[in-house]
Amino acid sequence: MISRISRNPTLQRSTTKSVARTSRRTTHTPRSTSQDQAVTTTSTSGAAPAAFKNIGPTPQRFAVAEGQLGSIAAASLPAVMRFGLGALTYGYQAGLAADDGKYTVVKVGGQKVSETSAVSQFKRPAQPLELYEFEGCPFCKKVREAVSILDLDLIVRPCPKDGATWRPQAIQLGGKKQFPFLVDPNTGKQIYESDDIVKYLFNEYGPGEAEIPFLLRAGLLTTLTAGLGLAARAGRGNQARKSKLPEKPLVVWMYEASPFVKVVREVLCELELPYL
Repeated sequence: MISRISRNPTLQRSTTKSVARTSRRTTHTPRSTSQDQAVTTTSTSGAAPAAFKNIGPTPQRFAVAEGQLGSIAAASLPAVMRFGLGALTYGYQAGLAADDGKYTVVKVGGQKVSETSAVSQFKRPAQPLELYEFEGCPFCKKVREAVSILDLDLIVRPCPKDGATWRPQAIQLGGKKQFPFLVDPNTGKQIYESDDIVKYLFNEYGPGEAEIPFLLRAGLLTTLTAGLGLAARAGRGNQARKSKLPEKPLVVWMYEASPFVKVVREVLCELELPYL
């Protein structure tokens, strides 16, 4: 199970390294959300496989599927409460450049918006990090935000309540029934406590803990805003449901602050589906 955090999860947009937003790669797309925010694929190379087919409606950018307006509106609250943290990578900048025909957010008068960030100057993990977490946990959200900001490849192992797959494994590995729990196969480190994990990520794969955004180091304020943001979707992504595990990890492109991504992530967590 592998989770990448980088840009907008549309397949076309995700074939390049995320610059602006965080993205994960997955092979399962719960159909309840905007088709702009999640696409299915079994590729882990960053490019669409030759046999790739869209099994849902024709993707429409930032469109809300019929009957899903209430869910998407409620799923937007976390981003509002967290002031969009996790939507942009570290050192994000946008400017205008000549339109070369490649993907861009906006094109105007022969020019396009060009997006860059500073994450390429940081150390990148040779192997994806592994995170044991569950969607309804505010402390887990803090870690996902940090991963998104640093644009790190991450294997997410969902651990909802009564989950029989990854939760027992996490307890066996770390010895505690506590989440989030980060495992870094590159350094051999295993870390509990969201604040410690965030500091580790910024020190090991970022600009250092002095550059941690205020809303990730504000103590009680961080916890309150992360927790209150989840209130509108309380209970979603917390309780395990019967499922069939895939032979290989799913791959999904997404970014943390997206409400479309949140409702997909809730289903992935409830079904204990591992993803990159």
